[in-house]
Amino acid sequence: MENPSVIGLDLGGTAIKLGQFLEDGTCINTLTVDTPQPSTPEAVVKKMIEAIAQLTGEQNCLALGIGTPGPADKDGRIAKVAINLTGWQDVPLADWLEEKTGIPTIIANDANCAGLGEAWLGAGKDYENLILLTLGTGVGGAIILNGHLFTGHLGAAGELGLITLNFDGPVCNSGNNGSLEQYGSIQAIRRMTGKEPAELGKLAEKGDKEALEFWERYGCLLGAGLGSLIYVLTPQAIVIGGGISGSTKFFFPATLKEIERRVLPSSRENLQLLTAKLGNQAGMVGAAKLAWEWVDKK
Repeated sequence: MENPSVIGLDLGGTAIKLGQFLEDGTCINTLTVDTPQPSTPEAVVKKMIEAIAQLTGEQNCLALGIGTPGPADKDGRIAKVAINLTGWQDVPLADWLEEKTGIPTIIANDANCAGLGEAWLGAGKDYENLILLTLGTGVGGAIILNGHLFTGHLGAAGELGLITLNFDGPVCNSGNNGSLEQYGSIQAIRRMTGKEPAELGKLAEKGDKEALEFWERYGCLLGAGLGSLIYVLTPQAIVIGGGISGSTKFFFPATLKEIERRVLPSSRENLQLLTAKLGNQAGMVGAAKLAWEWVDKK
């Protein structure tokens, strides 16, 4: 096949991003379409099929990789729950798309796809072992071990934002108390300050004392959470993405200082703390990498 390619799709609550990629990471085509409203499984699949046909035209495509906003089963076939979509519960998304398009399909959690994307073409491309933390509406995560996404025997590993930071802290949607998400997410920042992260970033740029002090406290909290993850995984790099990553220059110094205080040197030797590079394209890129890895296994 001349220039074999795959398509990565990032399914979000408002938009579906698609990218067609060669095996070396070259993107040869992209397309973004609105997520249908209401975003029922049937309506979303119909929109995906139309977009895939528009993107590929007469070209051959080896596989589809899809990032969904929620957990997938361990085989990458079923979207178990899709957060912010309507009526998604145990949707056999891969089967439906394969049936309609004839293209082999695999799915994964969107945070895992973002981690794969950063590891393939982004901030983590020089490292075999890394973790990604997405600081946004929630706190998502991904683990890359020996160059491959690690999801555990159930397919559910890597929920890094749900680790306990304060056993008696605010209640988390997961049922936990005081999870990292309850201190690192946009909602957490709103709760702690009454302000939006972007506003606090702009104030810090102007030298506002309270904003700078907040980001220092935030960096310490993040460093404490990362300390636990470092002890377990000893990554070469930690990549921080999501909307809050726009202010890393204000909290990274405190994060690094906290990591150095809490973690033995033997567990953090040459550890790199990095800001994600791919922005909102990371999920689409990682979904394409997921597809290529699936092709390579066949």
